[in-house]
Amino acid sequence: MGNLHRGGVLAAVLGLVLATTASPPAAAGSGPDRYHNPVSAGFADTFADPVVIRGDDGLWYAYGTSDPLREGEKQAHRVPTARSADLVDWTYVGDAFAPDQRPSWAAPGAAFWAPDVRRVGDHWVMYVTVTDTGVSADTFDTAIGAATAPTPTGPWTFADQPVVAPRPGGGGGYLWTIDPSQFTDVDGRTYLYFGSYYGGVSVTELTADGLRAVGAPTLVAVDNKFEGSYVLRHDDWYYLFASTANCCAGPATGYSVQVGRSRGPRGPFVDRDGLRLDASRAGGTPVLTQNGNRWIGTGHNGFLTDLSGQDWIVYHAIDRADPYLDEPFGINERPMLLDRLDWIDGWPTVNAGAGPSEQPRPAPVTTARLDERFDSPALIGWRAGDGAWQVADGRLTGTGALTSRTAVGGDLRAEADLRLTGADAAGLRLGRVEVQVGGGQLTAREAGGATASVPLPAGVDPADRHNLAVEVRGAQLVAELSPARLGDQLAVVALRLTHPVAGPLTLVAEGGTGEFDNVSATRLCRPARHAVAPPGVGPLLTGWSDEFDDGLDPAWQWIRRNPAATVTDGALRWPVESTDLVGTGNTAGVLLRDAPTGDYVAETKVTLDLGEGTVRNYQQAGLVAYVDDDRFARLSQVAIWNTRQVEYGYELPFAGHPVYGGSIVGTPATTTWLRLAHHVDPATGQHEFRAGSSRDGTHWTWGGVWTFPADTTPRIGLVAHGGANPPVTAEFDYLRFHR
Repeated sequence: MGNLHRGGVLAAVLGLVLATTASPPAAAGSGPDRYHNPVSAGFADTFADPVVIRGDDGLWYAYGTSDPLREGEKQAHRVPTARSADLVDWTYVGDAFAPDQRPSWAAPGAAFWAPDVRRVGDHWVMYVTVTDTGVSADTFDTAIGAATAPTPTGPWTFADQPVVAPRPGGGGGYLWTIDPSQFTDVDGRTYLYFGSYYGGVSVTELTADGLRAVGAPTLVAVDNKFEGSYVLRHDDWYYLFASTANCCAGPATGYSVQVGRSRGPRGPFVDRDGLRLDASRAGGTPVLTQNGNRWIGTGHNGFLTDLSGQDWIVYHAIDRADPYLDEPFGINERPMLLDRLDWIDGWPTVNAGAGPSEQPRPAPVTTARLDERFDSPALIGWRAGDGAWQVADGRLTGTGALTSRTAVGGDLRAEADLRLTGADAAGLRLGRVEVQVGGGQLTAREAGGATASVPLPAGVDPADRHNLAVEVRGAQLVAELSPARLGDQLAVVALRLTHPVAGPLTLVAEGGTGEFDNVSATRLCRPARHAVAPPGVGPLLTGWSDEFDDGLDPAWQWIRRNPAATVTDGALRWPVESTDLVGTGNTAGVLLRDAPTGDYVAETKVTLDLGEGTVRNYQQAGLVAYVDDDRFARLSQVAIWNTRQVEYGYELPFAGHPVYGGSIVGTPATTTWLRLAHHVDPATGQHEFRAGSSRDGTHWTWGGVWTFPADTTPRIGLVAHGGANPPVTAEFDYLRFHR
C-alpha cells in the first residue's frame, strides 16, 4: 500500500524472518547467470507494491505505487511502469496515467496505490487504489478503480464507475478499500481481493468484463492484521498471500508476508497449523520475512513464473541503512526485490525459508533453448509439414503442423501464447504427446497411450489470447491454460506417460487457423525439497536461567520496579501495567538479567488471558532484548484492537527521535511459549535476535530478525504492560537460556 501513517491502529503490529541461507536449485536454460537485489536500482530508488506481468511481446512489465522514483525528484509518478527482457535489468518506460488523468469520481488530489494488472479477454485491466473520491469531504474515502488498455504500456482509460466504491466504517470514516488483486478461477468466474487493517481483507465476484463488483463480499482475513493480498491456485489449493504489520516505519519496519490456503476462492483460508486467517487469533504461515541482512519490511508481493517453471515472488523492502527517500520521516524508500518462491510440503516459502537475498543469486530463466518470439517473418529453425504458416506483426498464424528443428526431451517446460482464430483445435505436440485446446476442452493424449481432458469454463473464448504451458517431470505431464500465467488457471489436466518425452516441438492447428506467439521449451526447474533449519536449541544453561522456584533470583535487575510483581508457587505473577515503553514516555517496568556471551536461545512460557474479539489495547506480556528505553526488541502476546497477536516490536533512535515498528510471529494461545535466538554476526559483530513462538511448547513458528549495533550489550528480560483495563495478570513459568 502507499505511505499512509496508520497511527494507533497498528503502532504495534509486526512479521516473520529466517536467518539462514539455503543453497538454490540449479537454474535451467540460458540468460544472465546471476542477479542481486534490488532489481529496480537501475531506474528507481523506490518502487513500492510491485506487480509483474509478461506482455504479448515476451517482455516483462512492472507496475508500482505512485511515488517519486528517485531521491530529490519530489514529484510522484502516477503508477510508474518499467520493462525488462530478463526480470533483472529494468528500464522505466513511463507512467500509466498523465498528471491530470483521473476517473470522474476521484477527487483532484487523489493518489493511485498498489496496482494489479491482468488480462481480461483481449485487453489488459489495471486495478488500482484511488485514495480520495468525491463521495465525502474525507480525504481517505478510498475505492478500487479500474482502467483498460490494449497493451501493458497503455494507453489506459479509466472506467466510469469504481469497481468497489468507498465503504463507510462502523468506527467512523471509511473502511480501507485498498490493495486490489484479481483472480480468475477454473470455473471462469473472476474475483477481486481488497482491503486492509481497517475493515480486513475481503473478496468479491466481478462482472465478466472485470469492471464491477457483484454480490456480497466475503471477509477472508481479519481486520487489524492483514493487507496487500494476492491469491493464486497451486496443486488444487487456493493460497492467500497477505502482508502483515506496518509497511512504513522507516528503520523499524517489520512488514512481512504470510499465507493461508483453502479449497475455494472465498475461503476459509487456514495456515499450516489449521488456524483461520479471519479469526481474532488469526493464523498465518510465514512466507517472507527479514533475516538480519540489509533488507527489512519485506512485503506486498506479486507473483510470476519463469520459462523453466520456477516461481518467483516480487515485493518491496527497505534498506535499514537508507530507510527514507529524501529526509527522515518522509516517504519510505521501498525498492523492488525479486526472489525464488519454493513450494515445500505444500507451502510456499522464499529461498527455501532463508528469506530475502542480498548477495548474488541464480537469475530467473527468461530465455530458453527453444525461444521463438516471431520477430522475423522468416521461419528459420522451423519446418512446415502440411498446411501454411506465416508471420505478421510478431505473431505466427497458420494451419496444419509446424515443427521446430530443435529437439526437446527429458524433464521440460514448453509453453505458447495461443489463439484459435478459426481452428477447431490447436496446441503443442512434444514427441508422442499432444496437448490441445478445442471443443470446449483442454486435452492431453499420448500416442498409443492414455488421454485426459477437462472442460474449459463456459465463458472462455478460445479466440482470446491465452497461455498454454506444459510441464513434464519423469512420467508425469501437467498442462494448464491461463489468462496470463499468473497462477490463475482456467483449466489443468494431468496425464501419466508410458514413454519419455523426446523429439521436436510441433505447433498444431486443426480445422482452421491458429495464432501462436512466445513459444519456448527448456529444461524444467529443479524444485527445492527441504527448508532451511530453524535455530537449534542446545543444552540448558542452568546458571543463567530461573525457574521461579524460590523467590526472585538475585541476578535480576529492575528498571522501574513494580512491587505488585511477585514470585509464588513456582511462577512470576505480574499484573499488566497501564504503562508502555514505546515513544518518549518510558514508564513501563522492565525486569532484566545479563545474557550469556555468544549464541544462545532465551525462552519463557507466559500465560495471559486476553480473551478474544474485544478491544484491549495494548495489553501484553513477554520477552524483551533491552539496551535502554530507546533501543529494545519486545516479543509479546498482545491485544491489538479485536485481534490477539504475537508481536515482535523494535524501537531504536533515529534522527533524534525514537522510532518503533515490528512484525508478527505466529499466533498466541492463552499460554504461549516465546523464544529469542541470539546470534553474533561474525563479519559485523552485530547482535541478531530472531523471534519464535509456540502454542504448545513443541511446534514453533520462527519469524523476523531485529539487529542491535556491535557496540551494545543487550540484556534479556520480561515485560507486562500496555494497559490495566480490564485488570489481568501475566504469569511467567520461567526464563531459560539454552546454548
